[in-house]
Amino acid sequence: MVTKVVPGVLIAAPTPEDVAREACARMTRAIHEALKERAGATIALSGGSSPVAAYQLLAKQAIDWNKVHIFWVDERCVPPNSDRSNYGAAKKTLLDAIAIPAENVHRMRGEDDPTTAAAAYDEVLRDTVKAKASGLPAIDLLVMGIGDDGHTASLFPGDKAHLITDRLVAAIPAAPDKGREARLTLTVPVLENAKATVVIVTGKAKHEPLERIWAASGDVDKTPARVIRDFRGSITWAIDRAAGGMT
Repeated sequence: MVTKVVPGVLIAAPTPEDVAREACARMTRAIHEALKERAGATIALSGGSSPVAAYQLLAKQAIDWNKVHIFWVDERCVPPNSDRSNYGAAKKTLLDAIAIPAENVHRMRGEDDPTTAAAAYDEVLRDTVKAKASGLPAIDLLVMGIGDDGHTASLFPGDKAHLITDRLVAAIPAAPDKGREARLTLTVPVLENAKATVVIVTGKAKHEPLERIWAASGDVDKTPARVIRDFRGSITWAIDRAAGGMT
């Protein structure tokens, strides 16, 4: 029997809709805590289908968006109006529904040369995220998910990107054989520095990688999302019954 150790708080909800409500509550709390502490908050969003409903609920919360700066955990190297764009998805589900100044929205420029875009975003993070820990930006809230293959952010199995420590943002080469375009991603040093992380996981396909992430021991190269285990801030896992293997 594989020993499991869940790092942080586990919230197992019956349905994806319940997961969205639970995740939204924790996201809202983290933002309010940051606003109370420093009169400002920074959050980094992920793409994928899992957080969509939570973003829609977050847009309805009583939050002073004038004091919130939004970043992205990762992005595909596509234009912002592409159906594949993480920014584009967040714009439809969250940004278009809230009153947030344009200068508070810091998207990764997926349409630019990846190396140039990564370096530029690294600079934006260092300049804009005022809270620091160990000399690096400390984002108040990360919203993350995991892939069927055990990836998180754009840290994929076998790519070794989880070993990058000399920059905050990395350009990830395309993998045509896997149907994957080039990506931009926050690296482990800035991810693990976050003050709070909410990981949203729904669907039966996520059960097996979730088991590998939670196993007491395992190979990070094969399951990069295991890096979440070492995050320094609070970690909340919001999962549904299917992801938990209960259906």
